[in-house]
Amino acid sequence: MTQREVPTQLPECIEAERVYLRRYRLDDGELILRVARANRDHLAHYEATNALRTITTQDEADAVVRRFVEAWDKGQAFFLGAFHRSTDAFVAQVYVGPTDRKLPAYTIGFFADKDHEGMGYVSEAVRAVFRCLFHELGAHRVRLECDDSNVRSARVAERCGMVREGHLRENKRNPDGSLTGTLLYGLLRSDYPSADLLESPRDRRSQRRTL
Repeated sequence: MTQREVPTQLPECIEAERVYLRRYRLDDGELILRVARANRDHLAHYEATNALRTITTQDEADAVVRRFVEAWDKGQAFFLGAFHRSTDAFVAQVYVGPTDRKLPAYTIGFFADKDHEGMGYVSEAVRAVFRCLFHELGAHRVRLECDDSNVRSARVAERCGMVREGHLRENKRNPDGSLTGTLLYGLLRSDYPSADLLESPRDRRSQRRTL
């Protein structure tokens, strides 16, 4: 008996209650430039290596978008913008990377737009991505690493059901000379709540209409 074939790529668009996520397109260069300029200082501490921080010109933004698109097409990494359903405003970015196709296992990362922090958009987006990873891509495990001083990211992880699996103490020195550690989070298929617990009210309403 052979295993059921499962997709190896995320859906290009994922909907949640207040936000929708979509893959970046080649014509998103202007969007990425605006996001990069607005969030450069915001990303400096916890996302110092984020590709958006290298962007200063339209040509650089276009080049980053091309890398995002190429990585998606090759199944190497999935970068999704999260947008407000009512206004189409950019509210967050979510990254998913395959780490073990045989398990299968994925890593996840995210950041909130500076003007949309603390509104629950990232948690909603991450839950929607988890649904796709576990239900559509057959994930066995998803992992996250975040700075141990990044309280917001740790709260998102725990709010979305992830388990703190470890704490690497003072394992990196920051540009200002301070030392911080890394929190390790994981979510297994066996940890994953039932679909009803992670589905948004909108998702449940949509399901009831189709029954």
